[in-house]
Amino acid sequence: MTKDFFNRVYEVVQRIPLGKVATYRLVADILDTRDARRVGHALHANPDGSRTPCHRVVFSDGRLAPGYAFGGPNEQHRRLELEGISFSSDDKVDLSLHLWHPD
Repeated sequence: MTKDFFNRVYEVVQRIPLGKVATYRLVADILDTRDARRVGHALHANPDGSRTPCHRVVFSDGRLAPGYAFGGPNEQHRRLELEGISFSSDDKVDLSLHLWHPD
């Protein structure tokens, strides 16, 4: 059951395009669950960071994950900047510009 849920999380996150981000809540909503924290657990256990861009998932207010599993929040910030993501003065992703709106 957990493995199936985690795989479903990875499938959603793989759809987030370059230059866009999703929130943990948005991923949970797509999966028809209220458990955004479990989405975070799945991403923390991501076995393939090159295939599943978990750095593109942020908190609902645009903050980065302090426990980003693949090099910490500085690495998440760096990866997002390389993809053209802009940040506010308080170092949050500008969701008005970069939030992914799935079809």
